[in-house]
Amino acid sequence: MKTIKANLFISTLIAGAFSLLLYFSPTSLEKFNNNFIDSFFSFRGVKTVSKDITIIDIDEKSLKQLGQWPWSRDKIAKIIQNLADAKMGILGFDMVFAEKDRTSPKNILKDLNISIKAKDYDKILADTLKSSPTILGFVFNLETNSTNNKPPLQNAIFSQVGLNNFNNYIIKAKGYTTNIPILQQSAYSSGSFNMVPDSDGVVRYVPLVISYDGSIYPSLTLEMIRAMLGTQIVNINYDENGIESIKVGNIKIPTDRYGRVFVNYRGGKKSYKYVSAVDIYNNNFKKSDIEGKILLFGTSASGLLDLRSTPFSSTFPGVEIHANVLDNIINSNFISNPSYTLGENIVFIFIIVFILTFFLSYLSATSAILFSLLFLVGLYYGLYIEMFKEKILLNFLYLFLASIFTIFYMFYKKLFVESKQKELIKQKFAQKVSPAVVEEILKKEVDFSAKESEVTIFFSDIRSFTTISENFESASKLLKYLNTYLSFMSDIVLDYRGTIDKYIGDAIMAYWNAPVKQKNHTDLCVSSALKQIESLQNLNKTLSPPLAIGIGIHTGIATVGEVGSKNRSDFTIIGDSVNLASRLEGLTKAYGAKIIISEDTKKRLTKQYQIRELDSVKVKGKDKSITIYEVLGFGDFNENDKNILKKYQNALIFYKNADFTGAKDIFEELYLQTGEFLYKMYGGRCKKLLDQDIKNFDGVYRFDTK
Repeated sequence: MKTIKANLFISTLIAGAFSLLLYFSPTSLEKFNNNFIDSFFSFRGVKTVSKDITIIDIDEKSLKQLGQWPWSRDKIAKIIQNLADAKMGILGFDMVFAEKDRTSPKNILKDLNISIKAKDYDKILADTLKSSPTILGFVFNLETNSTNNKPPLQNAIFSQVGLNNFNNYIIKAKGYTTNIPILQQSAYSSGSFNMVPDSDGVVRYVPLVISYDGSIYPSLTLEMIRAMLGTQIVNINYDENGIESIKVGNIKIPTDRYGRVFVNYRGGKKSYKYVSAVDIYNNNFKKSDIEGKILLFGTSASGLLDLRSTPFSSTFPGVEIHANVLDNIINSNFISNPSYTLGENIVFIFIIVFILTFFLSYLSATSAILFSLLFLVGLYYGLYIEMFKEKILLNFLYLFLASIFTIFYMFYKKLFVESKQKELIKQKFAQKVSPAVVEEILKKEVDFSAKESEVTIFFSDIRSFTTISENFESASKLLKYLNTYLSFMSDIVLDYRGTIDKYIGDAIMAYWNAPVKQKNHTDLCVSSALKQIESLQNLNKTLSPPLAIGIGIHTGIATVGEVGSKNRSDFTIIGDSVNLASRLEGLTKAYGAKIIISEDTKKRLTKQYQIRELDSVKVKGKDKSITIYEVLGFGDFNENDKNILKKYQNALIFYKNADFTGAKDIFEELYLQTGEFLYKMYGGRCKKLLDQDIKNFDGVYRFDTK
């Protein structure tokens, strides 16, 4: 036992040390982690690329036929016009026209002080831009304050949602290089084509937003997506760690804290459809390669110096990186690095270290070697799955280093320390107990015990689900319908910090104040219930047939802890309070109510709600009567509802005092006024009671069924 404790103590130190390294992430080690990332791309290989993306390439063939770059702007205009005539979808330029066209006849004559009307190639290009869906590119200067022309063209409106600390995270530019005004003003919009390589020179992230002089500007790819969606608003969502995501239209793009998207490369260079720029110029291309396509105008020619290093190649055309980003966005092929992955990495480090410690403590040396090798292979594959299947980018390096250090430590202990200690223990107890008992002495047993705690318990159920299920021709469609509802409602429970215990068919069981204590847990539960009822109205617009639910809530003492067998257990709650909450949900049918709470729950509420007393009842399996209440909404009743509530309360007083005639008259009046089922139910109950010779009426209604 002491040996196991010592192993766990050292393992905790190992996990803690690598967690600290992970937290501070030394730059000198980060390149090794990047090598892991690149190896996963090589292991995965090439994936199918989007057929909707085409690259218009300034290749060697184009340079040979149209001359060295830069070409005169009338040639660029002709290429754009031919693309427009072929009904392209949208065109983005991975380049900037920062200076006037010196080859333009107008500019040449002006330099010679000759005042003759001549062609202006810049104007020709500008006129072409006006009639085409073109997004021009520009570049931010991140290191120098140099600027030219006017600030970048900006059509997007950025809305920042979340914490007000965004200035600490968005990449800030010091200057810019933009297109000349006549072109910039003629284009639909523009976006930056900046790429910020990692310390090893490999482009793994591309910034979607960059700020300059207090304003935020989109990248070329983000602006192209925004233009295609026909929206102007771009939401930047923040959490406590920085930027969490960027949303444009219905597309939510996960980013790192700096607003950069991780590029999920689909393959090596030339994976996408390339069409030579000179073929477009000569109208020698397939219309199907252009019509309705997302086009990027860039270069693969080595002489134009737009080749970048990626996990697949050290000579990767920069324009194709933008193509990969566009592919990721339009097909939601994201690999994200959300803020919570830091905590997830740390948790995984501890889990991996403890798993290795546990198994290596009991395995023989030979078995331990085999287990360690299989574990490392499994860890590599597991991280690969996490990256490409779960789409989460973890920090691979520290997980592997923590594993290696733990394995070396455990082998050292096994070979030089524990082996001697175990032999001493065996020698000492060999004559006293069996070998099996000796082995048990060396093991640590964990005993999980349950405890009683106050919880607020929630049950919800779909009304007439059996009838609803008959409307579906197949079980798969019914399950899809049910899962849509359960997912929607479960998210609300989680938003209000509830714990979902289980799904019982179409019912949801949840609870608050366990496993962690929560202040105002009754308010959280009741607020969650009201939010579900409110949200159900919107959900029903998409569900066919629409559905209704009933919710029962009770606050009381329950047993909280692990329940089950040795091989399978679950953290749950059991007890009489759970049964009562379930009964309250069942009573919603009898009273035509959506939410019923117990008196114990009502007493613990701290916020104001629209609540009315329903009845005093005895439910099946309970000897003691309870008062139940209906929750109708947040806040207070309006004046009209207050008047109705006052009449209803007077009717209840008559009813409890056995004045069934007086109560019936008011209930019937209320029913005529509101049409509510509750008043009809009470009116009918009063009629039945008048027909009976009731003596010693205690005002408690008894339910004999669940």
